[in-house]
Amino acid sequence: MTERWFDYPNIDPVAFAVGPLSVHWYGLMYLLGFAAAWMLGKHRSHQPHAPMQEQQVADLIFWCALGVVLGGRVGYVIFYNFEQFLDDPIWLFEVWTGGMSFHGGLIGVIIAMWAYGRSLGLSFFQVADFVAPLVPIGLGAGRLGNFIGGELWGRASDVPWAMVFPRDPTHLARHPSQLYQFALEGVALFLILWFYSAKPRPRMTVSGLFLLCYGCFRFLVEFVREPDAQLGYLAWGWLTMGQVLSTPMIVIGVAFIIYGRTVYGAEAKAARS
Repeated sequence: MTERWFDYPNIDPVAFAVGPLSVHWYGLMYLLGFAAAWMLGKHRSHQPHAPMQEQQVADLIFWCALGVVLGGRVGYVIFYNFEQFLDDPIWLFEVWTGGMSFHGGLIGVIIAMWAYGRSLGLSFFQVADFVAPLVPIGLGAGRLGNFIGGELWGRASDVPWAMVFPRDPTHLARHPSQLYQFALEGVALFLILWFYSAKPRPRMTVSGLFLLCYGCFRFLVEFVREPDAQLGYLAWGWLTMGQVLSTPMIVIGVAFIIYGRTVYGAEAKAARS
């Protein structure tokens, strides 16, 4: 048997309580993500090629936050637990029971960006390329929230850094896949997008790079992440819903990058000169 290097820290998922109200770390991570997006957005708004001004960033983050929460919940219900929704439609509104989907949240943010950009007279990709580098900090914080909550753990493994999660009824040592996702979807994706977008780039390419990188990172991590119990593997003994939903992101991301460089490449080159 492989000796484990680390034990799960078993942090109380409740950060603090005020009377009957319990504030969970996962909720605080959402707030951290939105606050980071707001601060980074204010910084980016001062760049010469920024499409919006500093005072507009707060409104943009507000609408995107609504898109994340509403889209994330609806997406989880539709993509991962639709049968339970059919049995109990009220469950859709029971957000305190848990259950959020990144892909649903992404759809919600896309709708919010389109609506807010239209109100400012901006094209969708002017807004999307501005927002994309602001997102990874929130994604990484959310994965830390999953880890602290001891949820969405990885598959059973004998690697030395495998951990036993107290909420796991099997008590098997598992991949801390939440930390893998924190490193890839949070840290790596932020660095890639932030430095790539520091200079004017062809329209659509920053958004395309976000979709491509996130889709690849999520597809890979799904090989060591335990699939949702109510779904299991969808095909071939390894394909998960996360991989199914990430595949279009990869394809669309590549298409955006190619199209953007082809159509808007000259425009971005002129802006950099």
